[in-house]
Amino acid sequence: MDRLKNILIDYLPTIGILIFVGLYIYSTTLYPGGSQVDSNSIGFDWINNYWCTMFHLKAINGQPNPARPFSIAGMIVLWVSLLMFFYMFSETLSTNQIWERLFKISGTISLIFASLLFTKLHDFVTSFSSIIGLITLIGIILGVAKSNLNLYKITGIACMIILLINNYIYYTRQFIYSLMIQ
Repeated sequence: MDRLKNILIDYLPTIGILIFVGLYIYSTTLYPGGSQVDSNSIGFDWINNYWCTMFHLKAINGQPNPARPFSIAGMIVLWVSLLMFFYMFSETLSTNQIWERLFKISGTISLIFASLLFTKLHDFVTSFSSIIGLITLIGIILGVAKSNLNLYKITGIACMIILLINNYIYYTRQFIYSLMIQ
């Protein structure tokens, strides 16, 4: 029984992330419509809407937004799952005690600020949380780099490249039309 309990605990972050994905997909089916490209469009546009679009009380087309509570619930599940992951990862693959503490602290601070995404501070919080989250990301990279987890190294590099390209486009506004327009 203890073994089963330990396995369940080990997979809680993954289970939480899967629940988040389910809530995300469900939320998109409830979103009444409107996008940055066409305010009169119907439903969630996977190309022209951001996830954050579903946090608003009203959809871009002006209708009440029934997707909001499920979107917020999804984010809360994601934050709790990531927090569990940060703590579990830091204790398993941390390179040293300083990085372990820094990893836990930066991950927690990043998630605390991210919890303000639903407010008018959205743009500031997104930037600040991303900068603090960078410390956490560096901790993950260092931990994985010193491990034998080669598949994670490859997928981690791919994720980093996508993240860097996305941030470059978003903050410089070059090629912004290749991202969703905000």
